[in-house]
Amino acid sequence: MTGDPGVDALIQQWAAEREQSAEEREADRIASAWLADMPQAPPGIPGQRARTGSTGWAPLEAADPGYVEAMRDRLPEVPVDLLSAAAGWWQMIGPVAEAEKWWDAGLSPLDQRALDYRAAGLTPADLGKRLGPMTVLQHLRRGSAPAWCVARLARQRRDAG
Repeated sequence: MTGDPGVDALIQQWAAEREQSAEEREADRIASAWLADMPQAPPGIPGQRARTGSTGWAPLEAADPGYVEAMRDRLPEVPVDLLSAAAGWWQMIGPVAEAEKWWDAGLSPLDQRALDYRAAGLTPADLGKRLGPMTVLQHLRRGSAPAWCVARLARQRRDAG
């Protein structure tokens, strides 16, 4: 699917966890219909609603729609629920443009390790640099610690300079 075995395994696990039998789907349908018939009370503490003057709450989106759309462009076969969950993590990286740099460098939009890589001091440009026979990204995918890669890159820069 994505070319990264770890990310492909995540997609398969996620899909398996959400797979439902016909009986489970029917139970969900009945529960949803039953809940839809119930009267909807506005959220919040009743004593506070009257004093605040607010009649409703603003809807909250778990993930930035711009992130979800950018991820959908790269991974059209992945369910939107999974993309939304992943987008919530990627939003911590910064704007979509910065996340796209990580994706262009070889990380899957479903790979949340960019947060760890960034915290260790790596940049998207570092992922393509060679450390011996492999790139930094290849080292990371094989289990090398991000801090080790940062130290090796620093040594490489020091030796070159």
